[in-house]
Amino acid sequence: MEFSDLKTVAEEIKSSDKNIKLIYAFNGTGKTRLSMEFKELIQPSNNSEQDLKKIIYYNAFTEDLFTWDNDLENGNDRKLLINANSHWIRKVVTEEGAIGTIVDRFQGYVLNDKDSIVEKIEPHFNSDMSEISFSRTYRGNTAEGIKISRGEESNFIWSVFYTLLETIIEQRSDVDYEDSEYRDLEYIFIDDPISSLDDRRIIDIALDISHLVKESNKNGTGLKFVITTHHSLFFNVLFNELKSKSSNFLFSKTDDKYFLEKQKNDSPFGYHLMLVKELKNAINEDRVEKYHFNFLRNLLEKTATFLGYENWSKCVVLYDEDGNVESPAPYVRRINLHSHSAFSEYEPIPLTEQEKKVLERVFNQFLENFRFFKE
Repeated sequence: MEFSDLKTVAEEIKSSDKNIKLIYAFNGTGKTRLSMEFKELIQPSNNSEQDLKKIIYYNAFTEDLFTWDNDLENGNDRKLLINANSHWIRKVVTEEGAIGTIVDRFQGYVLNDKDSIVEKIEPHFNSDMSEISFSRTYRGNTAEGIKISRGEESNFIWSVFYTLLETIIEQRSDVDYEDSEYRDLEYIFIDDPISSLDDRRIIDIALDISHLVKESNKNGTGLKFVITTHHSLFFNVLFNELKSKSSNFLFSKTDDKYFLEKQKNDSPFGYHLMLVKELKNAINEDRVEKYHFNFLRNLLEKTATFLGYENWSKCVVLYDEDGNVESPAPYVRRINLHSHSAFSEYEPIPLTEQEKKVLERVFNQFLENFRFFKE
């Protein structure tokens, strides 16, 4: 399906008949902006009843609610500050037992071995819950007031948000939840909670979300979930865990249009298959642009790695009309030229028909050579 703006994309996602929507999109497509359009659709900013939340979201703006005081003067007392207007953060960290739950979950993400702790990172909340300091213990030596890595910070913020979700689902699972401040909540929107994380932690978070969503459905909370990501592994775990309960979409864009394509639940998802589909669509709809050469090169690189070739150019094999192998060099040069942003002088120049034909020929021959499935 084709859309002119993100608002209509958000409306289409909302109209899906299932309570769980999984959306895969390349970086730069507009997932964070989509999350805000969706939020405005469910609960406009000019709504006077802000305390009666209809949607809670996790995205780049959520992470911005936490900022660092790096103690630039002395460099030895660094703290992560909580935005004073963050009602939901203050609410969750003051719940009985919540801090212990947050710390346990955070350490479960960042420690390599929970049973034999050689290294330990400990968050410490101050008395009014407005800031957190961190200590690191390694082989019996403890350093206070450290700054944790970007991945560890992302894990910590997600641990706070996940604890909030657990609280919400627990309250909504109670038949008498009308007294809960979350009684009007309809949607939870989660946008890429996996920045700066390695694959093991990405899988951990995907499985945790799957568990929480299943619990919500099983307990009849009535909550609806929208989860977006650019990460194929994260999407794949969620897809396989939730596919019988979810509507799954592939989201993409050109300069002036957005595309939302429903993914079949009985079909496997793979990043390489997403690339193939986008390249096919771009060729068929005559909308090949420079960035499609990046997609083609990425596809060739992944295939070369899988097959053990030393270079992706080995996957460019072309034949003339008599069936003789042609030199791939001109095609490899053209792919190289258009898949490196360093050649900035080429950026504003539209592709010629000849250049589009280069991509089309290499791509179609690639599908033939490696026997990709055809409808």
